[in-house]
Amino acid sequence: MNVIPDKNKLIELAHYRMPFGKYKGRYLIDLPEPYLVWFNQKGFPDGKIGFLLKSMHEIKVNGLESLIRQIQKDFPQHRL
Repeated sequence: MNVIPDKNKLIELAHYRMPFGKYKGRYLIDLPEPYLVWFNQKGFPDGKIGFLLKSMHEIKVNGLESLIRQIQKDFPQHRL
């Protein structure tokens, strides 16, 4: 199977900010890993934010944060 990542989705993920809670306004990449692990255990929210949080959880547990940081650097954007 050949998996091709969607560049625009990765850019959006790199620049998306937490819309609620204790970490409101932080980039998802800056959320503490235990917070994402908690969501993974309790259940991610429905919709777009749930998908993005789940994606960020996978990125963090697999040690791929540097890829997201590089995307932030290479593709600067205003707040989404």
